[in-house]
Amino acid sequence: MAEKRSIFEEVDTVEKPTAQAGVIDRAKRPGARGPIRIWLMVLFALVVLMIAVGGLTRLTDSGLSITEWKPVTGAIPPMSAEVWDQEFEKYKQIPEYTEQNAGMSLAEFKVIYWWEWGHRQLGRVIGLVWALGFAYFAIRRQIPTGWTGRLLLIGGLGGLQGAIGWWMVSSGLQGNMLDVAPYRLAIHLGLAFVILGFICWYVLRLGRPEADLMQARRNADTKLKRMSTGLLHASYLQVLLGALVAGNDAGRTYTDWPLMGGDVFPTLAFELEPWWRNFFEGEALVQFNHRLLGYIVFIFGLVIWRMSRSSGNRATKQAFDWVAVMLFGQLVLGIGTVLYAAPVHLALVHQLGAVALICFILRGRFLSMYPPAQSVRG
Repeated sequence: MAEKRSIFEEVDTVEKPTAQAGVIDRAKRPGARGPIRIWLMVLFALVVLMIAVGGLTRLTDSGLSITEWKPVTGAIPPMSAEVWDQEFEKYKQIPEYTEQNAGMSLAEFKVIYWWEWGHRQLGRVIGLVWALGFAYFAIRRQIPTGWTGRLLLIGGLGGLQGAIGWWMVSSGLQGNMLDVAPYRLAIHLGLAFVILGFICWYVLRLGRPEADLMQARRNADTKLKRMSTGLLHASYLQVLLGALVAGNDAGRTYTDWPLMGGDVFPTLAFELEPWWRNFFEGEALVQFNHRLLGYIVFIFGLVIWRMSRSSGNRATKQAFDWVAVMLFGQLVLGIGTVLYAAPVHLALVHQLGAVALICFILRGRFLSMYPPAQSVRG
C-alpha cells in the first residue's frame, strides 16, 4: 500500500521513473540520409542514361543484333575475328536480317552490335552500383528506419527489368517479326520509368529530415496533390503510348499536323484484324492515340498549373511553373518529331523530355504534400 503524502510536499522532489536516454532515438535510426541520397542520384543518372541508350538502340534497329542472353559471360564482347564471324552468323538466322538487312557487311553489323552490347553492359553497371551501395550501407547499419524495403524494391525492379529486356528481345527472334513486339517494348520502357520515378521520389524525401516532412505534411494541399497524381498517371500512360509509336515506327507514317493524312481521324485506323490489334500494332491508331492523349495531358496540366496559383507556398508555385514549361516543350517537340518523320536526334530529345516532365510532376506533387517552411515576409 502506498504511503500517504503531505499536501505540502514538493511535487518535483518525488522521484519519477525515467526512460533511458536515447532509447526512442535508437529505435528510429536516422541513418546516412545524405550519402544514400547521393548514391541514389548516381543511380538516377545511370537510369536516365540507360533510357537514352535504349532509345538509340531502338532508333538504330540494333536491339536484335545479340541473339542470346548471357547475363554473366555476355559482358565480354567478341575479341577475335572468329568470334565476330560466329556472332554475325547467328544474326543472319533471324528474320530481321533475312527480310530487312540481307547483304549487310560485317562492319555494319559491328555498329549495331556495339549499341546493343553497350545497352546491356550499362544494365550490368546499374545492377553493380545498386548492389555495392546497398551492401555498403546495410553492413554499416546506416540505412534509415523503414528504408530497407524501399531500397530493396529498386534492386528487385532492376533485376526484373533485365528479364523483361530479354523477353522483349526474344519476341523479335522468331516467326516473321522484323522488330521486337511493340507491347513488350512498352512494358520494358514503362518499367524503366517506374524505377526512375521511385528513385526520384526517394531522392526528394531524403533531401529533408523526417521530422521536417512530418511537420510540413500538416500544411499539405490535398487537392493539388490529387490533381498532380492524376497528371502523373496520365503522363505515364502517354509514355507507354509513345513506346508503342516507337515500336511500330509509327512516328514516320503520318508526317502532317494537325491532321493525319489530311483527316482528323485516320481512315486506316482499324485496318488490322481483329480490331483490337490496332491499339498495339496499327500505325495509324497508335499515333492518333498518342497525339490525342498529348493534347489531353497538356490541357489537364495547364488546369493544374492555374490551380497552383492559389497556393500560398512559393516553392510549390515554382514547381508547377516548371511543369507547365515542360508540358509546352514536350508538345513542341512532339509536333516537330512528327513533321520531320522522327529523326534520331529529335526523337531522343523528345524521349528525354518525357523523363524531365515526369520528374517535374513528381517534384510538384512532393511539394504539394510537403510544402517547405517560408518567411512570412516573403
